[in-house]
Amino acid sequence: DSAFALAAEVGDGSIRRFVRMINEKAEELGLDGTHYVRPDGLDVAGHVSTARDTLRLAREAMREPLVRAPLRKQTAQIPPGRTLQSWNDLLGTFPGLIGVKTGHTDNAGWAQVAAARRGPSTIYSVLLGSPSRAKRNADLSELMEWAFDQYATYALVRKGERYATAAVPFADDEQLELVAAEGASKLVRLGDGSQFVERVVAPTMVELPVAKGQKLGEVVVMGDNGEVARVDLVATRDIPAPSVEERARWYADRALDEAGDILASAIPGL
Repeated sequence: DSAFALAAEVGDGSIRRFVRMINEKAEELGLDGTHYVRPDGLDVAGHVSTARDTLRLAREAMREPLVRAPLRKQTAQIPPGRTLQSWNDLLGTFPGLIGVKTGHTDNAGWAQVAAARRGPSTIYSVLLGSPSRAKRNADLSELMEWAFDQYATYALVRKGERYATAAVPFADDEQLELVAAEGASKLVRLGDGSQFVERVVAPTMVELPVAKGQKLGEVVVMGDNGEVARVDLVATRDIPAPSVEERARWYADRALDEAGDILASAIPGL
């Protein structure tokens, strides 16, 4: 009843017009195996879809906050004090589940497109034609657990780790560490042969003054299909600019050292 009421509203009073509209939308989304005949999805000749199309439609719907928010609720309240229970049993049993839709008809069997999120990973799974509700739930849970096991988060850049050092002018043998300002990671499928190349771009000597946290370089990580991460390298401490007296003293010390080297080479044994 709700489906037909909504269809009549959206179709400007015509169910037939609404069905035509959703078929046009399906064509726009590239749902080549889908054709709608009625708004509620119950069994009727010619009303068909596929697992792939169901997945595409679910992902499209989950981009909309108005759709996404209620799909995570196990219960809802409607006047006058009635409680509705979601038919999505996995909401209370599968960790990280965020949607999407269950379904059942005599001809289609027990079906569901499910989505779950754990960390950076979001997995979608589709099951059509299951013989029972319990079997559908068990198989979907096993399928999604298997899918999560196929992926891992690979650390590309570690926040605070030193990736380069730069010489400090007017300070012999003094080095400034350059560390990653933030971390970067990528979700990879285990065993797919993914490879990454790290390129550090940093000066050999800094210009003074330097402020702690100042960007002085970057780490660029390249993957098989191009750049996958770019992170700033920053100074770990403040280094003020030397005074005129400090510069003069440094140049004088260098001059004395060079003079000593010249004398030593000119007078053997000196």
